[in-house]
Amino acid sequence: MDSKAGILPPGHNCLTRRSAIKAVLATAGAAAFSSEARAKKTKRKPDPRKGSTKRFAIKKSINQWAFPYPQQMNLKECMQLAKDAGFDGIELNYDLENDLSPKSGKKDYQAIRRLADKIGIRISGLCSFLFWPYPLTSNDPDKRRKGLELAGKIAQAAHDLGVQDVLLVPGAVDIPWRDDYEPVPNDVCDRRAREAVKKLIPQAEKLNVFLNVENIFFSGYLMTPMEMNDFVDSFQSDHVKIHFDTGNISIFQNPEHWIPIMGKRIQNTHFKEFSKKSTDHSLETFRPLLDGTTNWPAVMEELDKVGYRGYATFEYFHPYPHYPEALIYQTSDSLDRILGRIS
Repeated sequence: MDSKAGILPPGHNCLTRRSAIKAVLATAGAAAFSSEARAKKTKRKPDPRKGSTKRFAIKKSINQWAFPYPQQMNLKECMQLAKDAGFDGIELNYDLENDLSPKSGKKDYQAIRRLADKIGIRISGLCSFLFWPYPLTSNDPDKRRKGLELAGKIAQAAHDLGVQDVLLVPGAVDIPWRDDYEPVPNDVCDRRAREAVKKLIPQAEKLNVFLNVENIFFSGYLMTPMEMNDFVDSFQSDHVKIHFDTGNISIFQNPEHWIPIMGKRIQNTHFKEFSKKSTDHSLETFRPLLDGTTNWPAVMEELDKVGYRGYATFEYFHPYPHYPEALIYQTSDSLDRILGRIS
């Protein structure tokens, strides 16, 4: 019998099935293309209520003080959490007892660097509170010597970690949160600070690290951007730069006014939130990002104008006592909005 007698030719059902599948796929493809085309036509405009409508080429970082280290998290956990939360880098802190301290050596620091590389996070710089118990301008010569020694160790640790940026506190007229610091006359503070930095420069140049001088209004020293520029420029060294902290001047001044004056001298930054509504002028006055009065759009515009492309590092001294991961993720989200990664 043949097809004329009502019998279908061999393979007819298979061909029909294939044709049907092709037709369905073609229809789906056309629908997808049409949907994509519509999406392009109806692309939402950036919403300034959600975040900056301009994306800035600045990397996102967080200081280790925002983590419950070492009480609840070890160094590896801190770095992994920062990576998981979406940070490009983490700023580590040098102290007297923990992973980064005089107890550690080159092999230890190289191991930390390998760990960071394995996790996939950069070390955005080194910071330390040791400049307060051992100020470079103290009236106690033993404390000045100890401070200078520790500053050298921090620079060496940075080199061994493969990190270039070292935060430096060159001196203080007063340290209001410490009751063991005898105030130093302004001119004496300035002289001692300059002498100390001069001693540190040869090592910094040899190690290829930057000594980044931080502005700290509470210390009573380097109170204007012009003073900061004069101090940094006086050393005539490419290895002395500025670590600009947005919160440390905000009690009486505005960070967006400092940035264009300091310009290219800014090597690294701390994004610290401050509330001018507060009457507390201690370290407790600093807030989680966006919970303050800082004009972040203005800060970002000025940083962009001077060509800053380094790290924006959140600095905060109070890890959450419960569910500390929340602060890390909240900060990551806030920085994404400030940097224009969400709009």
